[in-house]
Amino acid sequence: MSGYSQRNDSGPPIAEIIGDSLAMEEVYRITRRVAPSNASVLLLGETGTGKELIASAIHRLSRRHSGPFVRVNCGALSESLLESELFGHVRGAFTGAMNNRTGRFEAAHTGTVFLDEINSTTLHLQVKLLRVLQEREFERVGDTQTIQVDTRVIAASNRDLLQLVDQESFREDLYWRLNVVPIEIPPLRHRREDIPKLVTHFLNYYNEANDRYVVHVQPEALEALQSYDWPGNVRELQNYIERAVVMAEFDELTVDLLPTSVTSSEARARLAARTQPAEVNDLIHDVVEQSVVDPESLNLYSDVVNRVERELISQVMASENQVRTKAANRLGINRNTLHKKLKEYNL
Repeated sequence: MSGYSQRNDSGPPIAEIIGDSLAMEEVYRITRRVAPSNASVLLLGETGTGKELIASAIHRLSRRHSGPFVRVNCGALSESLLESELFGHVRGAFTGAMNNRTGRFEAAHTGTVFLDEINSTTLHLQVKLLRVLQEREFERVGDTQTIQVDTRVIAASNRDLLQLVDQESFREDLYWRLNVVPIEIPPLRHRREDIPKLVTHFLNYYNEANDRYVVHVQPEALEALQSYDWPGNVRELQNYIERAVVMAEFDELTVDLLPTSVTSSEARARLAARTQPAEVNDLIHDVVEQSVVDPESLNLYSDVVNRVERELISQVMASENQVRTKAANRLGINRNTLHKKLKEYNL
């Protein structure tokens, strides 16, 4: 898919990735910074935010760009199949293993392997992944011969891996090996200013793919798209634009071509935007009133900031089902900062 021209600032857009919002500029900045190195990268973000695009960009901008870029969806296979997929197997290693097979790590030699949904791997498999990261070696399933590889690892997770570490379902040593440079991909609801560009991009793409000519967007339709919360992120938007292009009778994307889940959420989104500042104002008012009643409360500014910040973090954590990575993305802070704030406010 097409990209946009690059600027000369610290976080210009990257080819094939759409959006120039402030949230994405930080992603671009870190991506460009880490790409030339051999460091492992951990991409964090909700499903559908475009983690594979960032992984591909890191490979493309790296010194390994002429080598292979190999993607593995760790959540799509059982443990035994995934082990064979990653490391390969020899003939007779298990029922159905009729021939030797090269694994994805071996296939990615001199290039990059992208492990999507790394949170889905079992503890048994995590031990083998840790060895590849540390020693750059492994054995095929059913074999004793050690294979050396020069492969960069980029992993992605839509779950908070530290929470999984706390639950003892993800190895802490593997987490730290993967999390050398974390990049948090913001959800679409935190980069709404990118939606018009994404809509235009997907219209062009699906017009060409389906020989259609839907080139205009009804203002009411664009307003509905920008008001929606996008639980499925960019992937969900892409799906709805493809549907609209296929179903449109004329050259305009209109509100009636959008699913009711998008159009009916508009009023709720506007209501939330109107009521949240009022709640914060009430909180500030309460703190000010308390400072008048209690002359010992001299640090008014600090009291207001702390109370508002605590309430905001509490509400966001609740709305994101206590998933720290999602909450941190929504708050616009990194996960470690959020962890410190949770401890500080005893949340």
